[in-house]
This record gives sequence, C-alpha cells and structure tokens, in this order.
Amino acid sequence: MIISVASGKGGTGKTLISTNLALSLKDKNIQFLDCDVEEPNAFLFLKPEIKEEIPVEMLVPIVEEEKCTHCKKCAEFCEFSAILVSPNRVQIFPELCHSCGGCALVCETNAIKETPFRIGSVKKGNSSHIELVYGELEVSKPLAVPIIRKVKDNTDKNRLVIIDAPPGASDPVIASVKGSHFVILVTEPTPFGLHDLKIAVSVIKELQIPHGVVINRANIGNKDVYEFCKSNGIPILLEIPYDRHIAELYSRAIPIVEVMNEWVEKFQKLYSDIERMIAK
Repeated sequence: MIISVASGKGGTGKTLISTNLALSLKDKNIQFLDCDVEEPNAFLFLKPEIKEEIPVEMLVPIVEEEKCTHCKKCAEFCEFSAILVSPNRVQIFPELCHSCGGCALVCETNAIKETPFRIGSVKKGNSSHIELVYGELEVSKPLAVPIIRKVKDNTDKNRLVIIDAPPGASDPVIASVKGSHFVILVTEPTPFGLHDLKIAVSVIKELQIPHGVVINRANIGNKDVYEFCKSNGIPILLEIPYDRHIAELYSRAIPIVEVMNEWVEKFQKLYSDIERMIAK
C-alpha cells in the first residue's frame, strides 16, 4: 500500500503527520519516500544512517560552434528559452533545459550533442523499521520532478510506502502522489488553509485517488474547513490541536510519538481507518 501525505500549502504539518505515522507503526516494514526534494526534512526526525548517495543527472545540449550555422532552429524549437542564438555564438542555459532532446533532432548540421548535468541526488538509509529514501535538489537548480521520479524509482511495493509530498498542487505534487492508494491532505482551519485545500482536493479528485483530511492546529481559526469537508463527503481522519508542547518538540526535530504516548494510538488508528477505506 502506498499512502501519500500532501497539502495545498507549505507549513501545514505534512512532515509532522508522515513521520509520526511511520514511527507509530513499529509492526510494519515501512519505506519512507521524502519527495519534497527542494527542502527535504524527514531525515531530521527519522535520523537514519545514510548508506548510499546516487547523483541525479539530466542531459543538456552543448554546441560545436564550428558546425553551427546559427540558423536558430534549436532556439525556435525550445519552449523553455534554454537556448539563445546570436550571430556569433550560441548560449545554453542548462538550468532552463527540460532535457527533451528536441534541439538536437532539429539541428540539420548535427552541431548539438548532449552532456550530463547534475541537478541533485537521492540518498538512502535505514532507521529501525523504516527505510528512508529522499531526494535533494541542488541550490539554483529549478527542476524537482526528475529527482522525484528517481526517488520513486526505488519504491518497494512489498512494503508499506509512505510518501511525504511537496506542498502546493503543481507538477512536483502530481509526480509524487501519482500511483498512491490513498492521499492524506493536511490543512489548518484558516481561510488560507481552506483556499489551498480546495485546490489540492481538485487535483486529487482529478487523479481519482481516495483521500481524507487531517486538520492541524485544529483549535484556531473557524469551522469553514469542517463545513467544506462535510459538504464534499471528505472524511476528517485526525485533528491535532494547536499545542505549545507539540510545537516545541517539532522545532527540536523530536517526533511527538516518542514523547507523548497517547499519540501512538491515534496515529495507529489513522492508519487502520485508511486501511478500511481502501478495502471498501
């Protein structure tokens, strides 16, 4: 089973939910995939021993100027403005390239070749009953999806897989949650939380993935999130209060299930409820 934890906005508590869920299920053989590759932080809570680091590369064009006629066909083909052709030279912007290979195909003089360009890495390690796999996008590199795909290439379908997805509702989120059996959407009961929850729900519905909501900081804001979930038939799976002790533990990267024993049973019930909904 693959369970993804997502949200419409950052800062709602995805990592709080995903890591504590994984840690509370000590009788399960768990693989944790942190697909929030722009700012992975699950390792701070799971504290694995990293055993392997795999570079992630993509192919970007290089131009042999002596063959180039400066016809501009490569630049005209590129949808992402990764190639600039002037009368005297060709400038490549690898950070903008999406590695489609089209520029090399349209070049009539075979002046364009492709070379590997590192954009990040995938790290793998173990902590107790959990195998952690997470991606790390290098600073200034804008392409998260290729690294997310490399993380998900490691998916072990013989285990319970928990995916910590990036925030928002764009391509990285879709790449992360695609193929999941269930998505936990984490939100907060505020106007901003509701606005972004609606966007996230529309995306998950489009992907036709069963889903439910966890409300973090549940005793702030108003009841609009609750009314939205009720009117759309979305189950509220768990509520976590706005609690200073929980916030302090999180700020020190201490999972709440390791200190507040009552939360172990609550996260175990969260999992069993999801299991029942998938089985229906």
